[in-house]
Amino acid sequence: MILMTRVWISLVVRLVFSANMRFLSGSPEERISCYRVLDDYGHIISGSSFQQINKEVALKIYQDMVTLQTMDIIFYEAQRQGRISFYLTSIGEEAINIASAAALTMDDIVLPQYREPGVLLWRGFTLQEFANHNFGNKSDYGKGRQMPIHYGCKRLNYLTISSPISTQLPQAVGVAYSLKMDRKNACAITYFGDGATSEGDFHAALNFAAVLEAPIIFFCRNNGWAISTPTTEQFRSDGAVIKGQAYGIRSIRVDGNDALAVYSAVRAAREMVISECQPVFVEALTYRVGHHSTSDDSTKYRPLDEIEHWRTARDPVSRYRKWIERNGWWNDEVEDNLRSNVKKELLKAIQIAERLEKPAINELFTDVYDEAPSNLVEQEKSLREMVKKHPEDYPSDVPV
Repeated sequence: MILMTRVWISLVVRLVFSANMRFLSGSPEERISCYRVLDDYGHIISGSSFQQINKEVALKIYQDMVTLQTMDIIFYEAQRQGRISFYLTSIGEEAINIASAAALTMDDIVLPQYREPGVLLWRGFTLQEFANHNFGNKSDYGKGRQMPIHYGCKRLNYLTISSPISTQLPQAVGVAYSLKMDRKNACAITYFGDGATSEGDFHAALNFAAVLEAPIIFFCRNNGWAISTPTTEQFRSDGAVIKGQAYGIRSIRVDGNDALAVYSAVRAAREMVISECQPVFVEALTYRVGHHSTSDDSTKYRPLDEIEHWRTARDPVSRYRKWIERNGWWNDEVEDNLRSNVKKELLKAIQIAERLEKPAINELFTDVYDEAPSNLVEQEKSLREMVKKHPEDYPSDVPV
């Protein structure tokens, strides 16, 4: 009680009193600025400050953006052909995926949403591993028990994705706090869309991180749409960045289609959260060019010319390519070879993944209990009897 009283007195002492009644405005008079390095034509904006990047890293960023773009196209087509059950793309958000990943280290722990496969790609997840997961074969780390695109990889510090919105945010703060307690030279980063900022877990996580001073980067992909709900119908605030500020968290708004800006902002944010043990909030403004998923038709709720404008005039891959070309690091011949080789490698990975057996039936009942309880034992026995009784109703490549 004495401690609480002292805290309250300390707060009151710091207050500035006024005899005038004044209500704060519901929104600031000026919008929070958006950090940018490259203009739409790939030129460095005069006077811009950014993290210097060497040729090797610069080229890997571009190569991985192209790989991600190609992977999205081919896996999307595979779903449309009925070869996999579900998929969603990161088209238009390649810079967010790859450039943010490049700014981190392998010791940093990633808690993603479902539109960050590029972070995993950057960390070394192979095209074969992506294909194995999406086809749910015996080499899939999820053992066929997750839907496609719910990637996860322990060796790469990339926690398994789940679809419910914003559940990973409080978990990420807990991870960050554990890194702080263990005095690790690392941070946690969690990705989420603008729709997640309307969920309770978002607010709990930000307050949790601010109060406990956890080394975490909150990375919001404000791509304009939460499935079919535009941001104008989600909140009245100046985007999402101001929500970080409201919780006492240092925040920045960045052009999410500018790879250099994303890289620089996340690199600086990482240094802050680790050296100062304080959270940082990053809002990346971008646009979801693709449909929300293969279960969605976005042309039902937004105009085609809007989608086309962002696909062409504001494409982050093309913008970044112009910059590396101006540096003399890229040309059309190298581009053609890259796209051709990535496509060949991915198609080969898909053929291998499609031919591999599915996980054995017993894998449905593992990885939860050290010793299976009686109800699971009964369920497994019942399932095996059902498969033997009606083999024509079950895939022949599933080991019994």
